[in-house]
Amino acid sequence: MVAETVPATVTAPAVSCEDLVKVFRSATGETHALRGIGLEVHPGALTVVAGPSGSGKSSLLTMLGARDRPSAGTLSVLGSDIGAASTRDLRRLRRTRIGFVPQRSALAVFPHLRAVDQLRQVSSWRGADDSHATEALAAVGLEHRADHVPLALSGGEQQRLAVALALAGRPALVVADEPTAELDHANADLVVDALLAAAADGIAVVISSHDERIMHRADRLLRLRHGVLSSETTRRDTTGVIDATGRLQLPPAVLDLFPSRRVIVEVDADGVRLRAPEGES
Repeated sequence: MVAETVPATVTAPAVSCEDLVKVFRSATGETHALRGIGLEVHPGALTVVAGPSGSGKSSLLTMLGARDRPSAGTLSVLGSDIGAASTRDLRRLRRTRIGFVPQRSALAVFPHLRAVDQLRQVSSWRGADDSHATEALAAVGLEHRADHVPLALSGGEQQRLAVALALAGRPALVVADEPTAELDHANADLVVDALLAAAADGIAVVISSHDERIMHRADRLLRLRHGVLSSETTRRDTTGVIDATGRLQLPPAVLDLFPSRRVIVEVDADGVRLRAPEGES
């Protein structure tokens, strides 16, 4: 039997999930943060996740960063089944192969270490030498703050340090939740440039953002609405998303064409057409 040859350009996804569900339970009931997400994230691209507050962005990124387990569905991150992996294995995965920037950047830094020492520590966990520490600092414009501890840094500088820590040592996956939220335009551009450079170097990068300028620079834009993936935009086109139950999530601009939320589906030899019912403008 001849083995099938896989083209060199085809790479395994860094992240793959199917029917991903996240439910938070409290004394007042259940909150469904994610409702059946299916997607793949490949190395070498910057993916932006966008959506209004409460759409599930942070819940999704936390799981993609192997910091939480799904309530249902499957999630594979860098070849590890997040739902089945042991706590020790997940800790090792996060430390050695995933860079993560939380919304509160203070949670990502070591309060008693100088910036350069933090980067040296993270680089060593990822098997890299000290040169990666200085490169990561330079990438976010913090070379002049290398000898400062986080308390001596502004909020924006701490956020840039958190991004540098995520990039240090060239992890396989970088996940960042609103990594430019506290930054002015110039420093936000610096951070996005660093994340795009990491993607160009073969790293899978996923960030959330409300900034239209960042969305336009992304290789791929995913929009969430009410815990479901509503649309996917690449540099070529925008598509709706069909979930595992056959529900079609239309992009907002298209959804506005159907105010009654009813649609006529027509199928012929040329494809599938959607049109509004008679009498609906």
